[in-house]
Amino acid sequence: MTDKFQILTSTCVPLPMENVDTDQIIPARFLKATTREGFGDNLFRDWRYDKAGNPVSGFVLNNPIYSGTVLVAGKNFGSGSSREHAAWAVAGYGFKVVISSFFADIFKNNALNNGLLPVVVSEKFLSDLFKAISLNPQTTITVDLEKQTITNNSNRSQESFDINPYKKDCLLNGYDDIDYLLSRKDKIEVWEKQHNKQVCNK
Repeated sequence: MTDKFQILTSTCVPLPMENVDTDQIIPARFLKATTREGFGDNLFRDWRYDKAGNPVSGFVLNNPIYSGTVLVAGKNFGSGSSREHAAWAVAGYGFKVVISSFFADIFKNNALNNGLLPVVVSEKFLSDLFKAISLNPQTTITVDLEKQTITNNSNRSQESFDINPYKKDCLLNGYDDIDYLLSRKDKIEVWEKQHNKQVCNK
């Protein structure tokens, strides 16, 4: 079980860079681990730290004026290899939502499988949100998963977003795939009894 996702209002961390690939999200040298723990520590590792391991002051995750559980990214976020570790790193850092005008399909699916909500918005909505955050780092967005809406609270502009109905149900209830099956156990057992009965009657 994971935390249920229903309505989230948060400040945002802006990353106005396009074509951020999975090797930039989590460099390949950190892929030896097979569990999710600790990946957030190395999110954007080569941008966050110099070769001596010191924080790079100009990188957004090292800037104290930005905070929140929402990452606002440029177009084509998560391109490159299919490594699920990229989604682990973003979620492990503490982000619950990633906003972009386009996601690589594999990253998008990996994110949903790991309790991270990728929200696709129009390029205008994304551009306006970047501007709002630049003017006021305390700008917030509200994501209503049930209604599938995202609102820029600085100007009250709102858009709808798409999500796979199954993954939406999982996020709303805090289910992973196994939890979902267990939640349907009674219905599965009823179907099996009916199916077995039909087979026996043939």
